[in-house]
Amino acid sequence: MSDLASFRLPKLGSQPDYLTPAYTSTVKRSPTQPLILLPQSLSELTGPVFGHERVGKLDHDLTKQHAGEPLGERIIVAGRVMDEDGKPVPNTLVEVWQANAAGRYQHKRDTHDAPLDPNFTGTGRTMTDEEGNYRFLTIRPGAYPWRNHVNAWRPAHIHFSLFGHAFATRLVTQMYFPGDPLLALDPIYNSVPDVRARERMISTFELALTEPEYALGFRFDIVLRGRDATPMEK
Repeated sequence: MSDLASFRLPKLGSQPDYLTPAYTSTVKRSPTQPLILLPQSLSELTGPVFGHERVGKLDHDLTKQHAGEPLGERIIVAGRVMDEDGKPVPNTLVEVWQANAAGRYQHKRDTHDAPLDPNFTGTGRTMTDEEGNYRFLTIRPGAYPWRNHVNAWRPAHIHFSLFGHAFATRLVTQMYFPGDPLLALDPIYNSVPDVRARERMISTFELALTEPEYALGFRFDIVLRGRDATPMEK
């Protein structure tokens, strides 16, 4: 418990500001008064706890959850979940959700004029192993319009949710792809002031993860807290 209670704060500028005017929805939802820091109680430092029984055999493979194969480019997304000292975080729940290859979510509020894929739900979950490793097989998501400003398009991305060992280490973030020209134009990605911190949200292509004639591999390591923490999604 002492280790959880004494974690180091993120480096200034390495996390997105609550108010980022270019990201228009933050104007209404950002705090207008200074935040009050509350001491962490036992519940924030020790829970929740998730077990393997909550994760199905195919939850990590988003291409095998339906009767047919989904459309699009198969990719492997894998990495290591670590704490602020670079130590692995084992047995923690990792969840993902994403748009399909055409850039559309299977959600009633997504009205983008792009086709749905009956063989792709776009959600997955897995547990990290004893070395903090996780792995998903999925489809590379497409970019999509989001009406934040004139001709606004979100870069291709995958949403990640991690619980760590407790609420104090909860992280929700987005993983982007290298070389995407939309990153420079995206207010959500650019809401993180520090350039090096922003780059921690970009995966790297890795040939060692790539399966010949089947799927490209991308590595996305995640740090749950401290000065080198992966930026949170706002």
